[in-house]
Amino acid sequence: MLWCGGNYNIILYRALWLILAICPAAKTMAKSVVLRMRNSSTGSNRQKRFRPGSGPLHVNMLISGGSVVSAEAVWDHVTMAERELAFKAGDVIKVLDTSNKDWWWGQMDDEEGWFPASFVRVDPHSPQPYTKPVFYINPIATPRFHNTTAKLWVNQDNTATESAEGAGEVQNGHSDSSNGCLCIGQALQNRDQMRANVINEIMSTERHYIKHLKDICEGYLRQCRKRIDMFSDDQLKVIFGNIEDIYRFQMGFVRDLEKQYNIEEPHLSEIGPCFLEHQDGFWIYSEYCNNHLDACMELSKLMKDGRYQHFFEACRLLQQMIDIAIDGFLLTPVQKICKYPLQLAELLKYTAQDHSDYRYVAAALAVMRNVTQQINERKRRLENIDKMAQWQASVLDWEGDDILDRSSELIYTGEMSWIYQPYGRSQQRVFFLFDHQLVLCKKDLIRRDILYYKGRIDMDRYTVRDAIDGRDDDFNVSVKNAFKLHNRDSEEIHIFLAKKPEEKIRWLRAFHEERRMVQEDEKIGFEISEYQKRQAAMTVRKVAKQKGEATKRYQVTVATRSSLYPDEMVTAVTRIQYVSSPDGGSAPRKDLYSPERQQRPGQLDEPQIQIPCKDLVSYNHQDKTTGTR
Repeated sequence: MLWCGGNYNIILYRALWLILAICPAAKTMAKSVVLRMRNSSTGSNRQKRFRPGSGPLHVNMLISGGSVVSAEAVWDHVTMAERELAFKAGDVIKVLDTSNKDWWWGQMDDEEGWFPASFVRVDPHSPQPYTKPVFYINPIATPRFHNTTAKLWVNQDNTATESAEGAGEVQNGHSDSSNGCLCIGQALQNRDQMRANVINEIMSTERHYIKHLKDICEGYLRQCRKRIDMFSDDQLKVIFGNIEDIYRFQMGFVRDLEKQYNIEEPHLSEIGPCFLEHQDGFWIYSEYCNNHLDACMELSKLMKDGRYQHFFEACRLLQQMIDIAIDGFLLTPVQKICKYPLQLAELLKYTAQDHSDYRYVAAALAVMRNVTQQINERKRRLENIDKMAQWQASVLDWEGDDILDRSSELIYTGEMSWIYQPYGRSQQRVFFLFDHQLVLCKKDLIRRDILYYKGRIDMDRYTVRDAIDGRDDDFNVSVKNAFKLHNRDSEEIHIFLAKKPEEKIRWLRAFHEERRMVQEDEKIGFEISEYQKRQAAMTVRKVAKQKGEATKRYQVTVATRSSLYPDEMVTAVTRIQYVSSPDGGSAPRKDLYSPERQQRPGQLDEPQIQIPCKDLVSYNHQDKTTGTR
């Protein structure tokens, strides 16, 4: 009766659990019977199991036979290519074609596209051939790796533990209560086998990655250099970045990995030291990732011309590359550097603490996480350069180099009193601390949101020193909450006085952060490219053009009122340009004499400030005569 289906099984389940509740000693017998009943279930239950490995050829056979094959995403796949499928870890993708072992064609939410096969694990929902029953409680506990190119399953350990909760381990048909995880004889792979699978996966993906880099350098870049009539050197630098440097670095890295790879017993391989030895080399990915968005923009412009579309397609066919657009290939290094921490975390999970590679893998994981974190931070800084360029445009009387020529981020800002020479008087200034420089500005006496450029200090030539409250010997003045900047090349000293002790501490921390940031940038060679500077300048001009149109409308309105204050009004209009906004960008200045205009939907009323123009002229004259910088 135990092997019958339908209501008999339901009745027996209830009876067994009733016996278990009455007599705890019958627990082992009850669980054994439940295991046998589940093993004797119909084929409809058996088909829910995950098969032990799913190669592309076998998956294609299932698809050809009319079976529905789905794959669960192991990692996030972020893509900008139109023909690629974007998904997050845990998403289920319907596999439609696996002719190419690296890139499969699938469907998700009515969208079809290419996706990397190494980012998913296969879950075929098709009838499986009958195999000899084994003791089994949860199909998730079946093996997931079939060969060296098997796909990783990140949450495997947790899932197996949950599925076996409350049961002892069954191995080769026997129960082992010392481990809470349920195993299935040969179907379960021990930790060494799991580590071997992860090692094999890392080696396989590295070899395929080298092939992709070679295809980009030889299939695309080399051919582009031959067509000087189509591509300039600047264009190629923007599109491909430092891909050749990455290719050379990866070849050396893979060579060392191959030396540490144990073909006969992969779980004994020690690849952790390879990551530590090459940790400085991974920083070259920062430049490539920072440049990737510009590369996509440049490619988008070129692809509007049919000549470039045909050229890139011809390059792909000549190199016998898979059917993916060039922007998909150029995205590969960005995805690769993000994948290293995931692979190392998976490797560490299946590495015993007494393994000779354990501490190296743990250190490598920390290093690669730091690399990806810093790359993301550099990317964020580059996304803010437009705001910095707009801020500079909002500051009046700017002199010297542009802010982007040396700096890439605003670190701290605030008001302080400043004394720059002995027996000099204190001046109130607004300071903006960027990497490499400290910019000094002065607020307008009437319009406090207007800033005037008053100079800058090269932080690469100065040292920050704390100052004790009391009489200062260098300046012969009483100071409080003060600190100094000493020029290392001369005796020049600047003293700054904060309003509160907390403000002084924040400034000292900001100066320390500025030096740390500069050192890290020098270490990895971070800098803003000329192309990125030009793009930021174009954005500023575009914003200025939009504001200029509003200014023209304002000037037309002012011309009708010029009879009131003819000379003064012209002076006032010429001094009105931009103001700094709280978010660090810029905004149009509010008109002193705001013209009546149609209010747009959702637009707030702007306050109108009525100030006699004679006072403006008088202030403007006094400011020029003081000559303070």
